[in-house]
Amino acid sequence: MEWMSRLAFGCLVVWSFVMLCWGIFGFIEYYSGRPFVLPLQNPDFPPGTQFLHWLLISLCGIAYLAGYMTRSRYTPNIMVVIYACLATMCFIQTFDFMTDADRYVRYAMEVVLYLGISLFLFRSKRMQAHFRRREIA
Repeated sequence: MEWMSRLAFGCLVVWSFVMLCWGIFGFIEYYSGRPFVLPLQNPDFPPGTQFLHWLLISLCGIAYLAGYMTRSRYTPNIMVVIYACLATMCFIQTFDFMTDADRYVRYAMEVVLYLGISLFLFRSKRMQAHFRRREIA
């Protein structure tokens, strides 16, 4: 089980970095109107919704990476708040704007991912030790 915890720990750092880059590239495209790498804007989303989308995605990456580097004990709590905001934003996007057939399945998968990460942040001994919530036994 220790190797799985170590793997999940590393994957979460990589995933947060990807989220940060995705948010930055999304903002570049949002403000410039030109894709940086691939088109990221969803034409079905209103501009305010799209802005909030990129803001939350960027915050997700920044908050975890900053908390990881500083070993802040508040990182798990902050991430749960950000995940709740992301899940709420995704709910609005899924039920109000998206039209593709698999949108509900993707929404459910995203929520399950946020719940799984949140549980890992609070229940894993490795995460508790890293974020100074308690010592590894």
